[in-house]
Amino acid sequence: MPNVSLIRSDSLAATPGYAYASAVAPGTRLIHLAGACPLEADGSVAPVGDYAGQAEKCIENMIAALSEAGGALSDIAYTRVLVASSRNEDLGTVWSVVRAAFADHEVPSTLFGVTVLGYQNQLVEIEAVAAVAA
Repeated sequence: MPNVSLIRSDSLAATPGYAYASAVAPGTRLIHLAGACPLEADGSVAPVGDYAGQAEKCIENMIAALSEAGGALSDIAYTRVLVASSRNEDLGTVWSVVRAAFADHEVPSTLFGVTVLGYQNQLVEIEAVAAVAA
């Protein structure tokens, strides 16, 4: 039995790419991941100016943190994706990378366009909550 069950609704608009809700299995530990940033090991933001590249780096860093907690992407119950842009195209670019990384695990997500993120040149940040077997 999976740690996370995705919940869909026939009474709400069809939303390709994510479920409306998720439920976690009894006995799992909830892991609240800090926002994954596009940081290299030396603390620099990379790649500068590249929404897709920064989304990929955020996913890579999120997987590393999640692995340290004993989890995998399929254990994620919710994400919040922050994009420093007011352009729908930029949000769509980031969302495409996130969706590809999660594949069939269409986790409930919220996608935000924001004014600024915490690091110089940072364009993307991804927060997550996961349910990992105890």
